[in-house]
Amino acid sequence: MLRLDPVLNEDIIIELKKPLGQLYPNFEDAIDVIKSSKFLISVGDETFTNLIKNELYPNLAIIDNLIQRKNYNHDVIHTENILKTNNPAGTITDDLWETIGKALELCDNGECYIIDVAGEEDLAVLPCILMASEDTTILYGQPNEGLVVLNVSDMKKKAQKIIDAFIKE
Repeated sequence: MLRLDPVLNEDIIIELKKPLGQLYPNFEDAIDVIKSSKFLISVGDETFTNLIKNELYPNLAIIDNLIQRKNYNHDVIHTENILKTNNPAGTITDDLWETIGKALELCDNGECYIIDVAGEEDLAVLPCILMASEDTTILYGQPNEGLVVLNVSDMKKKAQKIIDAFIKE
C-alpha cells in the first residue's frame, strides 16, 4: 500500500491540489473534447453523474458514492459490470491497483465497467494514468473549480514522480 503522509508529502499534497490537466469551470465546455476521446476514464461521482446526464458513457468509471465527503446515491448506473475494491483516504492500496488493472483489461471487450470504492477514490487518477494506454482521456472533478480533462500521454512521467514520493507500507 502507498500512503500520503501529510508532513512528509506536503509538497506532493500541494501538487495534487492543482489540476493535472486542463480545467473546465463548466462541464458543458468540455463535451466536445470528451466526445472525441478514444478511451474514457472518469474518476469521481460528480464527474460520472455529469457524464450520464449528458448521455456520455465512460469506458471505466471509478466512484465512491460520495460527493465532497457527503453520501451520494446514483439513481441510474448504465452497466451491471461493477467491480468492488477497498481504498482508505490518502492511500493507494494494492487492491485498487489490481482492480483498475483488471477493469482496464475487461474494458478491451468494448463493455463499460464501474469500480465502486469503499473508502475514497480521489487518488485513483494516478494508477489510471500509469496503467491506461497513451490515447486515454481521464476526467475528474477539481473541488469547487470544475472538471479536469487530461491526456494520459502527457502525464505519465508526472504521475510516476508523484507516486514515487508516496510512503510504502
